[in-house]
Amino acid sequence: MTPLRALAPAFAVLLAGCAATPDPATPAFWQVDCPGARQAWLFGTVHALERPAQWRGEIVDKAMEESSLLMVELADPGNAKAGAQVWDRLAKGPDQGLLSARMAPEQRSGLAKVLDRTGLDDDQFTEVDTWAAALTIAQAASRHLDSGNGIDGAVLKAMKGTPVAELEGREAQLAIFDRLPESEQRDLLATVVADAGRSRDEASDIAAAWRRGDMTIARATEQGMLSDPQFREALFTGRNRRWTRRVLEAMDKGERPFVAVGAAHLAGPQGLPAMLRASGCAVERAQ
Repeated sequence: MTPLRALAPAFAVLLAGCAATPDPATPAFWQVDCPGARQAWLFGTVHALERPAQWRGEIVDKAMEESSLLMVELADPGNAKAGAQVWDRLAKGPDQGLLSARMAPEQRSGLAKVLDRTGLDDDQFTEVDTWAAALTIAQAASRHLDSGNGIDGAVLKAMKGTPVAELEGREAQLAIFDRLPESEQRDLLATVVADAGRSRDEASDIAAAWRRGDMTIARATEQGMLSDPQFREALFTGRNRRWTRRVLEAMDKGERPFVAVGAAHLAGPQGLPAMLRASGCAVERAQ
């Protein structure tokens, strides 16, 4: 799953329950062994899927049983009320004019087509920050996805009774966007509009890669807005660095954390496995 989608699970459209047979999946999974008999596991999730997935298996189940702490991006991804409260606090601001006025003239026809296709209106964003408008459009273009099929919530359910530590939380996630300069927010909006027509194909490709445990998903962390150093640091690298510290701190306290985060955060030389390896831990792909 791309990091951009990773920030909006609380706002994904909740569709009716799907009766389809779950797709078999063997998501990417690592075991972490650090000096001093410290141990952790890293499990790559996807926050919303078009179809349900059967992701559990002997290796993952054994790790869940042996862990003493579940570490996730959000402790309650299905809490729409809490999500709406944070959204209202961060996303809304004084009159900012039509959304189209925040795009270059040559980009406005593309925006009009996306708004028409998603049932949104140019003037409904006059008191909404540009980043929030971009996320709203991205979510509307992904209505075929069901957060009820998301794996984060499934892991929380499977590990019910295990203490949970929130790596980030809604406010911290959205604050990443809220702190972006307006110019970066407008770049984000332009990228979302340009990508909206490809969202279904992209989501299908990402889901298929996730089911296979295919970490070529790393390419998604190097393209589009994430090729910009400032945005990449804010949305990807900086977050991974903070999460790595949290995981190490948990192990230092004697915990054996099962870390379940968006699979893209486990990919590449700036992913969690690489950062933990650089911290002196042995990190081995277990699935």
